[in-house]
Amino acid sequence: METADWENVSEAQQEAGRGSWNHSSTTGFVFTSLFNDSRMHLFLFSMVVVVYTLAMASNAAMVLLIWADARLHTPMYFLLSQLSLLDIFFTSVTVPKMIAGFLFGWISISFGGCGAQMFFFMFLGATECILLALMAYDRYVAICNPLRYPVLMSRRTCLLLVAASWLGGSLNSSIQTALTLQFPYCGSRKIAHFFCEVPSLLRLACADTAIYELVLFVTGVVVLLVPIVFITTSYALILAAVLQMYSAEGRWKALATCSSHLAVVNLFYGPLIYTYMLPASYHSPGQDDVVSVFYTVFTPMLNPVIYSLRNKEVTGAMKKVIGKCGVSRTA
Repeated sequence: METADWENVSEAQQEAGRGSWNHSSTTGFVFTSLFNDSRMHLFLFSMVVVVYTLAMASNAAMVLLIWADARLHTPMYFLLSQLSLLDIFFTSVTVPKMIAGFLFGWISISFGGCGAQMFFFMFLGATECILLALMAYDRYVAICNPLRYPVLMSRRTCLLLVAASWLGGSLNSSIQTALTLQFPYCGSRKIAHFFCEVPSLLRLACADTAIYELVLFVTGVVVLLVPIVFITTSYALILAAVLQMYSAEGRWKALATCSSHLAVVNLFYGPLIYTYMLPASYHSPGQDDVVSVFYTVFTPMLNPVIYSLRNKEVTGAMKKVIGKCGVSRTA
């Protein structure tokens, strides 16, 4: 349904809720615009575009840097490259559609397209949650069991751990997407959001979603709280090991590496807990938009910045690459 056609439909018809249309409809949903034509919103939209561009460029640069520099071919940086890849895909699931909607008025999405967007968004988000927990495990092994680190974090083990995180994210997303799309959606097709996210879509369901919201809470516990407990336990053991170190330089190096990971964990997990763990009564469309923009746009941009600024090996590799580029230009 085009925007003009949608506006001709009366509010009574939109909200009537007569008959489910989701499985047979070819029109799908309509997003409410995140930005309007005011100067302030034009400025905010420009900022989002700039941040999205920086997120894509910085994460791509991180992946290429880790791939190109042999000194970064370690388990920690392999996991970090996977994080950057996930951030590239994660932010690209939603932001390009939002940009196209603002610039060209493409604010509608088909039912199947909404399901696909929801699947990939939750798939990549859940995979990143698990991957961040694995990165905490990597730091635990490196600091608490350094002699066994090459065995416990071998290349084969790293590949299996990453494959497990992708498989876990896919399983979680498949279940949640299938359960969300099986509800009848009728009446208003306006999603009070800029992409198909489960809490916003459930507001349009003309059926009792209480049981599913409980299932959503349980999956949130598995995907969010279980990794958080794992991360907290890992860092508690790391802290105990660091306090027993005799070298002040060793303590500082260990804490610097761990602080970067903890900053990324807080930036990513905090908004997700708000979105998927708090009851619907605590949500409003405006707050959901702000929180979603933060963890779909700003957090992917901040991740490589946090790791590059706090890590001497990454900054050293960057200087080496920049130096080579400067030499090649003058040659």
